Amino acid sequence: MTYSDIPSAQTLVLYFKSKGVKNIVISPGSRNAPLTISFTKNPFFKCYSIVDERCAAFFAMGMAQHLQEPVAVICSSGSAMLNFYPAVAEAFYSDIPLIVVSADRPSYRIDIGDGQTIRQENVLEKHIGYSANLKQDISHATNAISKFGKSLLNEKQEEIQSYNEREIAKALALAFDERCPVHINIPFEEPLYGRAEEPSVQIKDDGKYLEQKSSSEENWAELTKVWNNSPRKLVLVGVNQPNAIEAEVLESLAQDPNTLVFTETTSNLHYPEFFESIDSIIAPIEKSKNREELFTALQPELLVTFGGLIVSKKIKAFLRAYQPKQHLHVDIKKANDTFYCLTKHIKTNPNQFFKKVVSENSNPTSDYKAFWENKKNKYEAKRDAYLKEIPFSDFTVFDSIIKNIPKGYQVHLANSSTVRYAQLFPLDASLKVFCNRGTSGIDGTTSTAVGSSIYSKEPTVLLTGDLSFFYDSNALWNNYMRPDFRIVLINNSGGGIFRILPGMEETEEFETFFETSHKLSAQHLANMYGFEHITAQNETELEQGLAEFYSKSDRPKILEVATPRVLNNKILLGYFDFIS
Repeated sequence: MTYSDIPSAQTLVLYFKSKGVKNIVISPGSRNAPLTISFTKNPFFKCYSIVDERCAAFFAMGMAQHLQEPVAVICSSGSAMLNFYPAVAEAFYSDIPLIVVSADRPSYRIDIGDGQTIRQENVLEKHIGYSANLKQDISHATNAISKFGKSLLNEKQEEIQSYNEREIAKALALAFDERCPVHINIPFEEPLYGRAEEPSVQIKDDGKYLEQKSSSEENWAELTKVWNNSPRKLVLVGVNQPNAIEAEVLESLAQDPNTLVFTETTSNLHYPEFFESIDSIIAPIEKSKNREELFTALQPELLVTFGGLIVSKKIKAFLRAYQPKQHLHVDIKKANDTFYCLTKHIKTNPNQFFKKVVSENSNPTSDYKAFWENKKNKYEAKRDAYLKEIPFSDFTVFDSIIKNIPKGYQVHLANSSTVRYAQLFPLDASLKVFCNRGTSGIDGTTSTAVGSSIYSKEPTVLLTGDLSFFYDSNALWNNYMRPDFRIVLINNSGGGIFRILPGMEETEEFETFFETSHKLSAQHLANMYGFEHITAQNETELEQGLAEFYSKSDRPKILEVATPRVLNNKILLGYFDFIS
């Protein structure tokens, strides 16, 4: 093994190895050479080279999301690190343990006019679990330090080493325990390429960090009483890891006649009695003449939420206007007051919560679930009827695409229109669904899917819109693309979601600055990056394309489906009118 001859670089590598952080995503540069040398020359680590820093950070985040363990992303100094910020924000709000490591210039090189120098310390502080700003080693490049940074010599190298070890240990502990992104900033002075066969430092902590957060002490008797005495209970599930909820819990919720379970595509929860399309329930109420009566009938007495952020704007608006008497959020780490009526944060996992409180000793059965199940059955029948009436469009395309995803696939959804259309159709229970819902941005969705695919036992398919795809096209610029990676690109020539939002108008300004209409195709990108490219512009071509899309191949594939830009929004809005 070979190490950098700089102590702080050695220290970081030794800590990562002792804690079991083995996946390292590196954006090439010069200032981070001590880290690159140390990680790539140690067989314990699996290193990936991603040139575009924004793509690199989302790639690492997707891997951490899939593995449910910390993954590091490393860059050079200057503007490079700022390109990590979108992924850092997503990781922060999605509770993903992304470890950001930035190489920095010495403090005496900052703000004097040198290139690639910015104020890197604490630059991510608003969206980071912890910022570890390491001190520069004074045992390295002593001549430069003596000449330009004499004040650094006020500390001994032993003190600097001890400080750096504490900071690294704290950052890693938080990444493991709090499942949050952390930032480690390390200043390096030239020369940067010196090497050593053995480390010159020995770290004090050599044990993998495995501390687990403990559940809070709850009055389970009281919570069970609240559950049993609530004849109208709504369980609303946000982003959830696949297979996180036990079958026993799903069964108990499904069989409770007083409980509605509202899930989303990103919830990864499936049961015939659950309500998988929230907007298909609420939109008809919004259009109803007796909307007040129906919303009051849907209003729960007890709301229980768990999982990450909610996609549906309609359920948010409903619960903010028709608030429950009590709102319990179940999560080890945090509770967002999304509906402005949070009563209590239950600091445990959902499996434990429902096993404790759900019992057969509830109040007499209400008609709460039966009434809304009837509504659910009606909209599902009407959805099928509507699909037979409408022409080729985003709506019919999503129906066909979702029905044709092979069982067991890992599915990544881009944001904006893609994730919202996906809520309208049922997914097979074997599919594992992921989406960047922390900040809900279109940036980095392809990179996240590629990173997540690396360790996936199953093939990965990304469903994406045109703006999301072209915005993150550098995601295809890497050497790690699996031949079974698939991208379904719904190209409706612009930001179609803006055509259904308030303010839509048929003007050149709207098309240019909101909808962002275009005539781009993925053909040239597919050729450049070695993807097979299949196109479809009508139902027949889509059926033919899907027939070959998932077949085994030596190269990844893109299925690009062109849909009518102006017609799509009318058909989507018409769906809610039809089922009403």
